[in-house]
Amino acid sequence: MHDGLIYDWNRASPSPKPPVVMLCDETLRDGLQSPSVRTPSIAQKIQILHFLNRLGIDTTDIGLPGAGAHVVRDTERLAREIVDAKLGIHAQCAARTVVSDIQPIADIQQRTGLDIECCCFIGSSPIRLYAEDWSVDYLQRCTEDAIGFAVGQGLRVMYITEDTTRSDPETLRRLFLAAIRAGASRICLADTVGHATPDGTRALVRFARSVIDESGNPDVGIDWHGHRDRDMGTTNSLFALEAGASRVHGTIMGIGERVGNTPLDLLLVNLVLMRWIDRDLGCLNELVRAVSDATGEPIPDNYPVFGRDAFRTATGVHAAAVIKAFRKGDPALMDAVYSGVPARLVGRCQEIEVGPMSGKSNVVFWLERHGIEAEEDLVDRVFRRAKSSSTVLTEQEILTEIEHARPRPTRLDA
Repeated sequence: MHDGLIYDWNRASPSPKPPVVMLCDETLRDGLQSPSVRTPSIAQKIQILHFLNRLGIDTTDIGLPGAGAHVVRDTERLAREIVDAKLGIHAQCAARTVVSDIQPIADIQQRTGLDIECCCFIGSSPIRLYAEDWSVDYLQRCTEDAIGFAVGQGLRVMYITEDTTRSDPETLRRLFLAAIRAGASRICLADTVGHATPDGTRALVRFARSVIDESGNPDVGIDWHGHRDRDMGTTNSLFALEAGASRVHGTIMGIGERVGNTPLDLLLVNLVLMRWIDRDLGCLNELVRAVSDATGEPIPDNYPVFGRDAFRTATGVHAAAVIKAFRKGDPALMDAVYSGVPARLVGRCQEIEVGPMSGKSNVVFWLERHGIEAEEDLVDRVFRRAKSSSTVLTEQEILTEIEHARPRPTRLDA
């Protein structure tokens, strides 16, 4: 659409499309570790689950049952919802590499009949080993015992080395091979503190692939779990896929511990725009707002794509271009002339506001869109009001100016 009007340097030398692109949502588990969010009600969790299913998310983490009875209750309810509503999304549960965390997952799988992937995690970086007084021998024993138990309980296992991006290759090689021998079907590379750069991401994924090849079990999959302490979550996820990972993790709005995880909503948008996946994102805006409401986490006004200001402009020059595109009767042109993301992709639209940096065309357009004739005196009045304001005018402020501009009927005394 309008390809002849945009020269796209992104496609001048593009990375090849990955053969497999799967998405794992961590909103209802890792995302809830944010110290600022509130835990959603079970009804809100179910609503979010259905949104994720509509968006074609492959897998969602529905809880860490080892954390207590309250988590077991919600996790089992979500598992039953997937079964009863015949949802296509797959489920996974987190667990430390201890039997006491894995047993509740096996019990929920048995009671609900839902196939659940058990995600066993353990710290692996030298700094973590030093802080915990762990040895690599201890990590290997925990890994073998936990995964062996999980597989024996009929669970699929993803093995996660926490802080993978700061772990040495010899430790990782030893733990990955032990996990694969014990029956893990996937290994997850966790950028737990958001340390990785794109170069580091690529190098680590390729290293993991070499260890999998060495294991003689090439079907073992690679996951990437990113955080955004250096604001590289989305970029690193794309580099991980390009380097050979087949599933990447994220949370809606990027909620999570410290500054959060890879924002799954923005990752989805980028994957669609890059044509690495084909997905209808029409309800994604609704999901972002549902998560915001459920967790109490506000959406920043300038949050990309979903923030209040993402498709709003009040600047005269910018707005004029959008308005001219609109007057050509071409919604796609209006969506692209001053925006790198089509608003319609996520069920939104371009908005023209009136403020101190606006031109008169903003006022005319605003009045016309609200069914009000753009008379010259009225335009001038609103324009003057905008220039004297320090902020964009609210709808009520503009309507008040319109009301003041209209002649009042003369009242005849009796």
